Amino acid sequence: MTLSKRAILITYPVEQAIGEAASLADAAGYKVEKIVTQKNLTRSRYGVGRGKAEEVKVIADKLKPDTILFDEVLKPTQAYNLASVVKVEVIDRERLILEIFERRASTTESKTQIKLAQLRYDMTRARESVRLSSAGEQPGFYGIGKYEADAYLLDIKRRVSALKKKLEKEVTKRQLHRNQRAKEGLMSISLAGYTSAGKTTLFNALTGEGKTTAASVFTTLSTATRAVGLQGDKVLLLDTVGFISKLPAYMIDAFKSTLEELSYAELVLLVIDISEPAHEVRHKLASSLEVIREFEVPESRIVYVLNKVDKTGVDDAFEKAGQLGILSSKRVIPVSAKTGFNLDQLRDLARSLLFETEKVQDEIGGS
Repeated sequence: MTLSKRAILITYPVEQAIGEAASLADAAGYKVEKIVTQKNLTRSRYGVGRGKAEEVKVIADKLKPDTILFDEVLKPTQAYNLASVVKVEVIDRERLILEIFERRASTTESKTQIKLAQLRYDMTRARESVRLSSAGEQPGFYGIGKYEADAYLLDIKRRVSALKKKLEKEVTKRQLHRNQRAKEGLMSISLAGYTSAGKTTLFNALTGEGKTTAASVFTTLSTATRAVGLQGDKVLLLDTVGFISKLPAYMIDAFKSTLEELSYAELVLLVIDISEPAHEVRHKLASSLEVIREFEVPESRIVYVLNKVDKTGVDDAFEKAGQLGILSSKRVIPVSAKTGFNLDQLRDLARSLLFETEKVQDEIGGS
């Protein structure tokens, strides 16, 4: 069993931010020994103020952690400057997410996607990282060593190009599968939502599968597809990678071959953990919709699935949905993927939206 790496976590003094950052740390295999909070994590020199950096150094001298986890995106100079003060490796939010992805990737496609995202991360920092690493030894600072900046950057570009070609083959393969489904008249439903909202639990409940589920983030990194019956009509149900706030464009792009299934699905079930406080639900819904809109999914295809009502109650779920302004869509349904509550009603709603709308359109076309 791999021992957890010990870490000090620097994050915002907000409960939601602390909880999410701690979940990310745990998923990446870090044991958080101390949480340090700061209102502003984007200051120019260290990410935090000099005084806070010195405070972290005092804590680090005492606890001797393996890593400082920084819950924001840092420029190489900021990571370097902070590491110079605390004398411990500094890992920012993006790199932490990449570490989780690397741990969780299980398919050839997802491993290729992760490697592409890692190279994109390195590419944006290559020149500055090389300059800084040659200026002096820093704990764990990217490990670039004696590479010349241009040679290093060229090597990254070559590897990115090769990985893109690999993923293009996956895109072609998926398109062939979609074409085959279309010939067979099969419609598809995609599950989407913030990480840990319960998408995979819902997938298992609707399909009878036993896909791995966990309370930790990013359990699912690759698409799973299964056929399900809706009162005699067969459709395909797809589980996709979860979303998270501040996910950079290059990471979304790396997962494009997986997430683009959202664009082609006749219906997208947007799974929301409605048991959380209203402000957290609002934040996570906004982050999820931001990604969904990247793939040009029209509002008319989205069903808002208010999951985990076993933890909160139906009335509370509807009250939060009203606060979020999504009740007007009339495609809102409270469920519990864990207990099975309202799943038959969810199936009925999906069938109605997919087949009865299609039937009406056929009748109009034939009249």
